[in-house]
Amino acid sequence: MEVTLLGTGDTTGTPTPGCDCDTCSEARDRGVERSRFSVHVRNEETGESLLIDASPDFRHQFLARDVPLPDELLVTHVHFDHLDGLGNAYRLFDSLPVHAADERDPETGESVAETVRSKFDYLDRITVHDRTPLSAFSACGFDVTLVPVDHPPLLCYGVVVEGNGAKLAVTGDTSYAIPEASREALADADLLLADAIVPASLCEYHPAGGRHRDEDGVPRTFGHKHATREGALSLADELGAEETRLVHVSHFYPADEAFEEPLTVDGERYLL
Repeated sequence: MEVTLLGTGDTTGTPTPGCDCDTCSEARDRGVERSRFSVHVRNEETGESLLIDASPDFRHQFLARDVPLPDELLVTHVHFDHLDGLGNAYRLFDSLPVHAADERDPETGESVAETVRSKFDYLDRITVHDRTPLSAFSACGFDVTLVPVDHPPLLCYGVVVEGNGAKLAVTGDTSYAIPEASREALADADLLLADAIVPASLCEYHPAGGRHRDEDGVPRTFGHKHATREGALSLADELGAEETRLVHVSHFYPADEAFEEPLTVDGERYLL
């Protein structure tokens, strides 16, 4: 299993357009970026590739990285930075299976699968497959499972990809409060990609503050939707991950922390 991090940033990415903060300036000086989230998973045995989330930066990511176009796509939720890149499928694919959850979201009145199907009804070469969370299905020769996480107000899912003796776990966009059944599914991964939007120290600047504090009072959730760096690392310890990399990183990290391990940048590649 070959895992390439095509996009490791949050909804605005780093550098953020029009921003001259120290972190964005440091990213420019280093020649690195964190574009909107997307992960490419190649099955070396079959030669097939699964894409987790369709970043709006799809075109740039595939031009910048030496990876093939995907054979299948999985969508974790309907926020634009994870979905709207699907429009790039126009004229690029003869056919593209798209996998998404079948659970109806009370906020939108649709499942993720239904939203994808209705929003991209003009793409006659995609086929949307409704998938039940916590039930494995086959994609690109892998066993793939969508796992419910906590990203209010919308339903959102993490992902487990297993095959060829390896296990990749992706938390998706989530707070620290991942349900127990999902934690069990995510546990013991060879590689865990965990949402870590900011360090816990920045929770004082969020209108909702920080939540899910540890025994020392350190917030493991920033506001309501995303884990802090400390929350992601705590989660990784609890899940017993062999290796953890932090993704969905914002430009709000202080510059002297923004490029420290285990925070990721685009283009990192892992062989599992």
